[in-house]
Amino acid sequence: MAGTVHPYGAAAIDPTALVDSHWEAVTPPLAFETPPLEEDAACDVAIIGGGYTGLWAAKQLADAHGLSVRVLEAARPGWGASGRNGGFACVGSSALSPDQLIARYSLDEARAFYRLQRDAIEHVRALLATSDRDGGLSPDGEVELAHKANRVAAFHGFAKTYQEQFGYKLTVLEKGDLAERGLDGPGFFGGLVNPHGFALNPLSYVRALAEAANEAGVLIHGDSLVTDWASDNGQHVLKTARGSLIARRVIVATNGYSRETLVPWLSGRPLPAISAVMVTRSISEDDYQAQGFFSRTMSFDSRTLLHYFRRLPDDRLLFGGRGSLDASPAGLASARQRLRADFEEMFPAWRSVETERVWSGFVCLTRDLVPYIGPIPDRPGAFAALGYHGNGVAFSSVAGRLVADLAVGAKGADNALPAVVRGPMRRFMLPAARRLFLRAAYAGFGMVDRWV
Repeated sequence: MAGTVHPYGAAAIDPTALVDSHWEAVTPPLAFETPPLEEDAACDVAIIGGGYTGLWAAKQLADAHGLSVRVLEAARPGWGASGRNGGFACVGSSALSPDQLIARYSLDEARAFYRLQRDAIEHVRALLATSDRDGGLSPDGEVELAHKANRVAAFHGFAKTYQEQFGYKLTVLEKGDLAERGLDGPGFFGGLVNPHGFALNPLSYVRALAEAANEAGVLIHGDSLVTDWASDNGQHVLKTARGSLIARRVIVATNGYSRETLVPWLSGRPLPAISAVMVTRSISEDDYQAQGFFSRTMSFDSRTLLHYFRRLPDDRLLFGGRGSLDASPAGLASARQRLRADFEEMFPAWRSVETERVWSGFVCLTRDLVPYIGPIPDRPGAFAALGYHGNGVAFSSVAGRLVADLAVGAKGADNALPAVVRGPMRRFMLPAARRLFLRAAYAGFGMVDRWV
């Protein structure tokens, strides 16, 4: 595994690559410049990565702890997953079910983890309330739609677990309930409504966050890929193409875009996976009614290899799902064609509705199927937060605040972390074969989704 920059190759995370997303097309630019690091500088804490986690960590360190902070971002704030995701601020940063979390960590720890996820949603809402930006918010709530009739029985069990173990109510919808809620479709057989969460414009959010961090005194450097990291006598020296930065603390916040040659401990631990997103042209109200799907509540289906979709404020339809298993142009194109075919199968009345934009990005999985927030073991003074399993808009935000407090030894910081996220973050067996494991998993999950 030594020498591997990224499981999909260095070109897959090339910071000069353009992102032709809907969000890039509709979101106003940052209100300030993010010049590259072009000097030999020093600060209290250096942060690698300018997405939700890194920017929240930076803001927390400046606001709450009065420290000097610089963010080194390889491209520009929000260039990675934070600026190209589907915009679902909701619970779900682990791939384990509630029962699995309880069995592995205990009921109390599972409860603490779910409380933190719910708090994370409000963490995002509070930031947006302080910004003049249009966050593109949807009504509260999220709906999981059963892609088979037998999934509705599972929904009842899931709702019972949430009520009895976590104290909040989910609502099960039967097939006959879907039409009046604007959630109908030939492949939907029921639903599970979670009242917590909302959808947003993810790039608008990350830019609002960057502006808040900048106002707090954080220096954000774009076009500042970290090429080398040396540590000695409690100091860390980060080098970029045109400068260097000395800091006593470093936070790595690069998630699925991590360069494993830069941080040896990370080698073989994250499993990036490609997600693809498309946005249609604006759809008329008559056409929404004709399909029977006119709700503005964010939704996803009950497949393991799920699709996620929502009606945007401008009446376009966003539809996302599993991407390719390689980042080559041919692989990405094939996955995008499959995504379009899935869209047409799920919403047949919209087969003639054109796709305006389609793009891809990396989510980040872990071997233990839970996020990690904690120290980097072989780098005293260095910390990391990552592994949000494709659902990190809310949780990666609160993870940034938590890892910041942990990095400076804030009172109670360690106790604020549920055992679920404390690790250790285990390395995958045969790290070089991670993508092969993913291929096998996709094949198995696809069979279950289709036949079980």
